[in-house]
Order: sequence, then structure tokens, then C-alpha cells
Amino acid sequence: MSEVTKTAPAGEEEIREAMMDVVDPELGIDVVNLGLIYGIHVDEDNVATVDMTLTSAACPLTDVIEDQARTATEGLVSELKINWVWMPPWGPDKITDDGRDQLRALGFNV
Repeated sequence: MSEVTKTAPAGEEEIREAMMDVVDPELGIDVVNLGLIYGIHVDEDNVATVDMTLTSAACPLTDVIEDQARTATEGLVSELKINWVWMPPWGPDKITDDGRDQLRALGFNV
């Protein structure tokens, strides 16, 4: 097996950009523009921990979103951990302007 070269950990913005490929299956909008990402931390071993919430604590799609997030960050980080956070609770005020535009295009009144 070849020796792995140690590279610098991924940056928060790189991970945030990759997470734009993670789409809420119900709304069809990415988790970044929905305002579901509360924080991103990358340690010296390039393990990323994403503090993330969902539109509802009862959302049955956490596994789908976790799988999408791991796929989206593959090659960027050595491991992705999602820390599901429920406080503060998510609300429509957390949606970005781009997210609002996307929701309006889908017929939502935001």
C-alpha cells in the first residue's frame, strides 16, 4: 500500500460549497441555502464535524441526508461527522436569499 501524503485540512468554505450538493429530498433545495448548516469544524486530521439541523426534528430523512453529505465531501475530508442540533430550532428566517429565490421558483410563498 502506498504511503498517504499528509495534506492540509479542508477549509470550512470548501466543505460549505460541497454541502450545496446535499439536497433536502422534500423541498429540492440544498441544505446550505435552507439554512440547515449551523457550523463546520475541521480538525488537524481532516475530520469535519458539521453542526446541522433539519426543518423538523421528526424528519425521517436523516440517513438520506447523511449519505448525500458523505458523498459530497468524499475526497475533501478523511471523515465527515454530522452533529444533529435542535437548538436553536430551524425557522424560515434561516433561509438564504438564494434559497428564498429557489423556493419561490417552486411556488412557495417565502
